[in-house]
Amino acid sequence: MAVGEQKRQRRFGGGRRRSTWGVILGTLALVTSATALAGWSADSAAAPATAASSIRVTTISLTSPRYRPKAAAGTTDDYHCALLNPHLKKNSYVISSQFFPGSAEDHHAGLFLLPPSLVAEAEKANVGGKGWTCFGEAGLPNEPINEIASTPFLSVWAPGHGVDDLPKGTGIELPAGTMVIMQVHYNLLVGDKPVTNRLVVKTVPMTTPLLPLKLDLSFAAPDVPCPNGVTGALCNRAASLAHQGQEYGPSAIVFVDAIEAACGRNPTDPPAGDTTTCTFPVTTSGYIVRAQAHMHLLGQSFKLVLNPGTPEAQTVLNVPDYNFHDQKAYNLAKPVHVTAGEPLQVTCTYDPTLGQELPILRKAPPHFVTWGDGSTDEMCLGLSWISASLPNSHASQ
Repeated sequence: MAVGEQKRQRRFGGGRRRSTWGVILGTLALVTSATALAGWSADSAAAPATAASSIRVTTISLTSPRYRPKAAAGTTDDYHCALLNPHLKKNSYVISSQFFPGSAEDHHAGLFLLPPSLVAEAEKANVGGKGWTCFGEAGLPNEPINEIASTPFLSVWAPGHGVDDLPKGTGIELPAGTMVIMQVHYNLLVGDKPVTNRLVVKTVPMTTPLLPLKLDLSFAAPDVPCPNGVTGALCNRAASLAHQGQEYGPSAIVFVDAIEAACGRNPTDPPAGDTTTCTFPVTTSGYIVRAQAHMHLLGQSFKLVLNPGTPEAQTVLNVPDYNFHDQKAYNLAKPVHVTAGEPLQVTCTYDPTLGQELPILRKAPPHFVTWGDGSTDEMCLGLSWISASLPNSHASQ
């Protein structure tokens, strides 16, 4: 069987700066300002090792209220947030987490940490404990752009992701009183049955010595035309983008335009094709020790490269055979040293013919594919976790 045919059979089976950068970076802040911790084999400034027998690991299981996804008329996607209480009495670190989807409708999910100071605000939206609609938000309803970082990122789930076991000596800060916002993207092209999702986290006391890690995001806006021979009213980019605004609100268009401008393109007439790329400056110095790719169902390949086009170029992550149903975060075998301001380029390639071949996508009308929250839209997102120094891989959690 040809490689291309194998790929297709697997596929059949189976998230703004006041100026341009302000809109984008304000939006990205929901993740990039999150405080996480990670580690790697090293010496010098690494966290000291501790005896495994002296560390008490606590397992916390959180279950969302039963929810039946529903989409607005003419749309096929629903984003819903649930507020979950881990009942933390002591400051802790998360060393492992895993999202368990309750149904095939779960397209992907974001898990956010809600500081105690914002719990009361979130509870206002959580009427009757049933959660709230949260398209494109960090979690809190109507959260201003400049405050979006107030809900730090815990992890992201997509099909195939599995458990997030952080490397030895690593963890994510979890202060006492913190709550969790579970944001789930439901794809109603798959179904609309009631769903109950679950999150399991393992924690250790905050007295455990761990090193902080900063998460950087690299975005590029897809501009994928309808394939040759495929026609329709939404095969026009302007019409397709306007449709996005009708589905998810004007901010959806603002976000796309901001990414285009930040990448040096004309937002009203960007270059179109099956591949998109953009270069963002690294925001902090240290070592990239973990990376992840995210696209949707048309995704074919992904690459994240530091200092592209120079003798110092280094490939951080290369996924030549991207599969939406098998997405993971990777701990790098060899951490990549970075300096704040260095260029980090993300490149994504798509196969638009899958829009007519995949049974799920055939349910939607042909359209010019842009960045969007919908299952039939696309994303090009690279995640890279950076530690200021090389943590001690022998430290026990």
